[in-house]
Amino acid sequence: MTAGAVALIALAVLVLVVLSRTIRIVPQARAGVIERLGRYQRTLDPGLALIVPFVDRLRPLIDLREQVVSFPPQPVITEENLVVSIDSVIYFQVTNPKDASYEIADYIGGVEQLTVTTMRNVIGGMTLEETLTSRDKISAQLRVVLDEATGRWGIRVNRVELKAIDPPLTIQEAMEKQMRAERDKRAAILTAEGVKQSHILTAEGEKQSAILRAEGRRESQILEAEGESKAIETVFAAIHRGDADPKLLAYQYLQTLPQIAQGDANKMWIIPSEFTEAIGRLGAVLPGASGGGRASGESRLADETTNSGE
Repeated sequence: MTAGAVALIALAVLVLVVLSRTIRIVPQARAGVIERLGRYQRTLDPGLALIVPFVDRLRPLIDLREQVVSFPPQPVITEENLVVSIDSVIYFQVTNPKDASYEIADYIGGVEQLTVTTMRNVIGGMTLEETLTSRDKISAQLRVVLDEATGRWGIRVNRVELKAIDPPLTIQEAMEKQMRAERDKRAAILTAEGVKQSHILTAEGEKQSAILRAEGRRESQILEAEGESKAIETVFAAIHRGDADPKLLAYQYLQTLPQIAQGDANKMWIIPSEFTEAIGRLGAVLPGASGGGRASGESRLADETTNSGE
């Protein structure tokens, strides 16, 4: 191989090296910081970019997407001097690649340490019950403090979530006992309320039933009384419309007496005094009746009536 060929090959390799250090491609949602002779020169946006080889240096690309960082559980002391373990998650995004590169050496570690210290300051002024029931409040306070502190690092904190808040084991056991006692209490109260409502409903039902039965008896008695009253009024009106004289009434009285005497239990029957007057009135109206005939007729009717009674 001649010297000319070797030179051409060396020149080609040099050109390829220069081109590889001149042309830079930045992916989407990434940013590159260019340093010229060790000093910040500019920030590369996504796409194709040209730099001066051997003069400009491209630092590692910075991710501009929202990042999620989960920190290990941290012990925090509450206002009652109880130690609780809190597991947190931070959602943040780099908004200024230059500040994220030069204002802090490790912005992820800085966010973690700032989160721990801020969390201890916030929860240190709260009781255990407030800590367990105020996650949204704690998250909001942490986000405001972290966003303000990390602003000069070119970072925006979007959200802070508390995944778990674990009190000491003794406190957990006490809380479980308390919750169990509360559940038993509520169950007993509900059972007592159910029994009470059952007794009330049963008593109300019996009361309503008794009232309805009494009203039914009252309505029945009223209807019976009204029926008897109507029957008496009808009979009385019929008698007055027929203009019945004493003779007709006496005859009806004589016809009714044998019906009264009927029955197996009638062993002895006493003839009322009105019977004689009725026979006298009836004998007076019979044709061809005389004094002796009236007497004999009265005697015969009395014997028949007595025999029928016997």
